[in-house]
Amino acid sequence: MELGTHSTSLAVKDIKASKAFYEKLGFKKLEGLGSVEEKWLIMINGDVKIGLFEGMFENNIITFNPENARANYKTLKKTDVTFLMESASLKEEKGPCHFSISDPDGNQILFDQHTD
Repeated sequence: MELGTHSTSLAVKDIKASKAFYEKLGFKKLEGLGSVEEKWLIMINGDVKIGLFEGMFENNIITFNPENARANYKTLKKTDVTFLMESASLKEEKGPCHFSISDPDGNQILFDQHTD
């Protein structure tokens, strides 16, 4: 199963404070991917990406960005994995799509395909 790039999506209480903190660690905002006003953004430091999300979910999430999330979805549907969310766009042949699963400890794992 091809997982693509990896990032951690952090549920934050104050996106401005979180952005300022991660900037101290050398992270920079990735242009075109969210904003403080939208209450979500993606930051990068070298090969490390984190997403900051205020008020969008309760817990931190492991995020994978595969090139073909639909193939991963079809593979996982044949198993006993617990699905937490399945986007309607998974039924389409092309375009962005996403789904999330839960590991045995309840940790959420998001598969988020951004392109065709």
